[in-house]
Amino acid sequence: MTGQVMFDSHVAVLLDQAVALVNTLTEGEAHGRAYPAPRGADLSAAVEAAVPRASSSLPRTTDGAEAEYLVAASGRMRTVFQAVQDGDLDAAAATVNELLRLSGARPHLDRREGEPWQLHFHGADETFAAGCTAGCATALALAVGGSLAGRLGVCRADRCDRVYVDTSRNAARQFCSTACQNRTKAAAFRARKGAAG
Repeated sequence: MTGQVMFDSHVAVLLDQAVALVNTLTEGEAHGRAYPAPRGADLSAAVEAAVPRASSSLPRTTDGAEAEYLVAASGRMRTVFQAVQDGDLDAAAATVNELLRLSGARPHLDRREGEPWQLHFHGADETFAAGCTAGCATALALAVGGSLAGRLGVCRADRCDRVYVDTSRNAARQFCSTACQNRTKAAAFRARKGAAG
């Protein structure tokens, strides 16, 4: 065992999907640059990139209405990450509860022929967008309602607001990527060098 925090494998996949949806579908800043969220014709491809078909058992139709549903849900998910970062677990929990209610999340066991039983959080008749949101919302609920809320974070680098899930041993992650970590270290080095010179 490596000592890293391990969410249940299914929950880890759903948290990864939540991170991918937030980082792909919400505007803001990424790695030191403005990040315009995809819209219009680019939106369906962005949803596919964030949640590839192979990672979801839900039937896929990402028409305009479903894509816009995911945009709105991703904005709410971003609110959860930011509230946790700000230490406002009440706001995070309220937003998660709203996501659970809006998506109609309901846990149940399901399986495909020849496969073991798996816990799912959406009904068999759900749309892709509602089912995906239900799964992500439930994973966020398990993190916020458990002892792992502090593992949800927003990048601390200048000009970056992308989110992440910290699975490190010591819960010390502060950046969405190595690129942002390196960018921050380089800026601190330049600042020290300038102050010394």
